[in-house]
Amino acid sequence: MPTLARRLGAFDATMIVMGGIIGSGIFINPYVVARQVHTAPMILGAWIAGGVIALLGAFIYAELADRRPQSGGQYAYLRDAYHPAVAFLYGWGLLLVIQTGGMAAVAVTFARYTIVLTHVALPDWLIATMTLLVLTVINCLGVRSGSNTQTALMLLKLVAIAVLVGAGALLAGRSQLSIRPALDAGTSGDMLFRFAAAMTPVMFAYGGWQTASFMSAELKDPRRDLAVGLLAGVAGVITVYVSVNVICLRVLGVGGLAATTTPASAVMQRALGDRGATFIALGIAISTLGFLSQSMLTAPRVYYAMADDGLFFRAVARVSERTRVPMVAIALQGIVAVIITMSGTYEQILSYVVSIDFIFFGLTGLALFIFRRRDRTAAGFRVPGHPVTTAVFVLACWLVVGGTIARAPRDSAIGIGILIAGLFAYMFWAKGRRHAV
Repeated sequence: MPTLARRLGAFDATMIVMGGIIGSGIFINPYVVARQVHTAPMILGAWIAGGVIALLGAFIYAELADRRPQSGGQYAYLRDAYHPAVAFLYGWGLLLVIQTGGMAAVAVTFARYTIVLTHVALPDWLIATMTLLVLTVINCLGVRSGSNTQTALMLLKLVAIAVLVGAGALLAGRSQLSIRPALDAGTSGDMLFRFAAAMTPVMFAYGGWQTASFMSAELKDPRRDLAVGLLAGVAGVITVYVSVNVICLRVLGVGGLAATTTPASAVMQRALGDRGATFIALGIAISTLGFLSQSMLTAPRVYYAMADDGLFFRAVARVSERTRVPMVAIALQGIVAVIITMSGTYEQILSYVVSIDFIFFGLTGLALFIFRRRDRTAAGFRVPGHPVTTAVFVLACWLVVGGTIARAPRDSAIGIGILIAGLFAYMFWAKGRRHAV
């Protein structure tokens, strides 16, 4: 039976990390954040805080990868630290909420920029659905998943961002960036609540770095390559994200940023006119396609690991002999992403994804405490500042969960309900596995 092949190195891992993060969130979420908090310092503070949390997480995952370099990444960490049921619930949530919800949100963003480019008279959900279906079919037939394709897609995103930042800084005229507090800033308690709510879209935009861990079985040296990729990739993304927000605030101001749902196009429109807006819309549209393709290739490794453990449909563990791709897992993921796209708005999808994703981020951070207690002598990469930095990451993750639930209780409850339903699914497959043995 064909298996996954080890073909990727540290540079590939870095590109996968950055490619998994930079899809569309940074091009659209700045306006969502600006509508929650109304001053430039708080907007930038939210993006910096999100970057720090992501970097702390990257340190933790780098050590976990050194200790558990198996296929499935985060799935394997949760399984070995707690119980197969916890890992199954993560994979269940990944398939039904986390990964597919994120893909749906990115597909909606792609559709919005496609409408800006073509002025086509179609609803964004329809364009998003068609995009997901086409990419699912392409990936099942044998998508070009090598390092050269991933690198090219990532460089395309960086070119678009570099043009955005450069044009906004040099050609957009007088700066609108102000650090003065807004008149409607409100009380300190109100500002804290707004800041917590703003962290939902910020953490969604920073999400995706952990998907590189899913590729552990395809890295030549997973212990070294994944650690380098996580740290270098996240640090690069922080620089990119803060730079983009500075430019958006400089060109549009806080009010202008909050008023547009396509901030990158608005910046380029002011800097270079219609040609600039067209260029950035095209660059963003293509980069989101690259992100969707990357997503379809990474997360199915988790479903593959679940099926290989006997906790999911056996067909999901099949790998194509010709393409070395888990075709059934990719198709299943694409279908679920389409369903989510057709059933909710962008903001609702954010709530589904963040409330569930960060529960497991916190559990994965706690897993490091468990592994260190079990093996105190293990050598290799170590998280700087542990246990303090690890505890800060875990606490931050669950604060994000609390803030998301408080801001969108109904949507978060739907996601949590789907997760709870996974307990019954686990009992079904676990019972079948016992009978098979």
